[in-house]
Amino acid sequence: MSKTEMLSEKTNKPETKEIYAAYRQNVNRYFEEVEKNVTQCMEAVSQLQQEFVLTCKNALDNTMVFQQEMITKSGMGSNLPQSYLKSINDATDEFVKTTSLQNKAMITAIDATRQNIRTFHDNLKAFTSMDTSIIQSWFSAWKPTRNP
Repeated sequence: MSKTEMLSEKTNKPETKEIYAAYRQNVNRYFEEVEKNVTQCMEAVSQLQQEFVLTCKNALDNTMVFQQEMITKSGMGSNLPQSYLKSINDATDEFVKTTSLQNKAMITAIDATRQNIRTFHDNLKAFTSMDTSIIQSWFSAWKPTRNP
């Protein structure tokens, strides 16, 4: 352990007295926990979505079975004219196409956002490096020089 760190008796975690080391240590602890939880949360949301879709599908299927049984028992006919069936099928086709396009647009937007975040990260590294060089240059200009 360095001279700026001491082992905390309460938490068994290194305790530092230097502000930037403490900051870095706490930020790292926070993001390690976030990284662990992101995967769990995404899996939970995905499972919830799948359960919701399955439940909706089952509810609609059960409703149709009930309605079909009631119509059959009542003796009423359930046949539709061909033009109605075509309209229903065409509307469903358009809905499926629209949903597919919407999903593709959403995935494209997510990919673009991911790329923008990567670009931001790369730019941040470059600016930090540049700023460090500028500060070093300024300090070297202000440092007194010794004449031999």
